[in-house]
Amino acid sequence: MTRYAYLGPEGTFTEAALRQITTADDELIAYANVTAALDAVRAGAVSKALVPIENSVEGVVARTLDELAIGTQLVITAETTLPVSFALMVMPDRVGEKINRIATHPHAESQCRTYIARELPDVEIIDTPSTAAAAKSLSDRTFDAAIAAKWAAEKYGRTVIAEDIGENQGAITRFVVAELPGDVPAPTRNDRTSLVAYIDIDHAGALLEILTEFAKNDVNLTFIQSRPTGRELGHYHFIMDVEGHITDEPVAAAVKGLREICEDIRFLGSYPRVR
Repeated sequence: MTRYAYLGPEGTFTEAALRQITTADDELIAYANVTAALDAVRAGAVSKALVPIENSVEGVVARTLDELAIGTQLVITAETTLPVSFALMVMPDRVGEKINRIATHPHAESQCRTYIARELPDVEIIDTPSTAAAAKSLSDRTFDAAIAAKWAAEKYGRTVIAEDIGENQGAITRFVVAELPGDVPAPTRNDRTSLVAYIDIDHAGALLEILTEFAKNDVNLTFIQSRPTGRELGHYHFIMDVEGHITDEPVAAAVKGLREICEDIRFLGSYPRVR
């Protein structure tokens, strides 16, 4: 049995994604937010955590990136993806009543903007830590409706009044499994390596220097995102995904080159790619 933390409460897309890669013997424990889920791994309360890292429509989950880049190191050992679809739901006794306030996660609101603008142009949006938290909190009566996954409505006994309200019906979210550093998964010839590159101070050509290391070693960079370190203005780190395993000669050479030009490099893992 493996104990997993995940972004809760029950009924989130993260829980659905986690159930794709776990067995009935595993223990799945919901946490209120990404930070709490990852801190549970750091504290030894669980062995692993599954958290969202990017969406094909909305882009990166900044909180996940920041948590992996800063603080006690964790590594990614696996990933999974899940198609996402959103539904508008209310308490059963509120069907047909006017909707003034809708609760949901900011990523969900962004993906449902067209529907909201067309059908509920004057509604107030309330941010929640997850879509399932919005569905669960409907019983508090502080807002009139929630946008969440259809199975969250089933979980909490809510009534769906509109389905598939997202702008892109092909939206997919990628999730990663994070755990304390240990053995790196063996190469599969279809791997992804994740890294954080810290630069001493922002300067002309800083990003080009990083990109050049990958280009000259013929390593395909598939993802890059700059994030502030929080130290002071001008201090940034770059979170990157590249094709290949850390034991592959081109990837290893690129990382060696980065260590010579960057203040520090954090290895976030080499693991099998899903997509």
